[in-house]
Amino acid sequence: MATMTVKLRGIPETEAAIGWAGAHAVVVDRPEGKAGGQGLGFNGGQLLGLAIGGCLCNDLYYVAHEMGIGLTSVSVDVAVTFEGTPLLATSAAVQIAVETADKTADVGTLIQRARTISAVSNSIARGVPVRFPG
Repeated sequence: MATMTVKLRGIPETEAAIGWAGAHAVVVDRPEGKAGGQGLGFNGGQLLGLAIGGCLCNDLYYVAHEMGIGLTSVSVDVAVTFEGTPLLATSAAVQIAVETADKTADVGTLIQRARTISAVSNSIARGVPVRFPG
């Protein structure tokens, strides 16, 4: 079992927050003008899309290395749809495009394997439980 921990703390005088894990950081904020947001960083929905797409990008590279395929270009676009009150993510549509150094490489298998091992999208699809204290 692996556990990854991220921390978020408010940035003084901004109402935004900074989140980090190890040496990597990201700024979190609401859109400008919404509940004090200044648009200084990503909102939660954008972070969800980044998590899905970022994990898949890494998985494409992992699988490409395993298959001995050199990737020359990777493009992943994620559109997350939200509905209701409170807003809930109801779907995420992912578009993937990869180019390889070897034009005969099996790109279909590469993408399918990456989709199969993608931890974030698989976790969401299985309804990962989120625990809050109290």
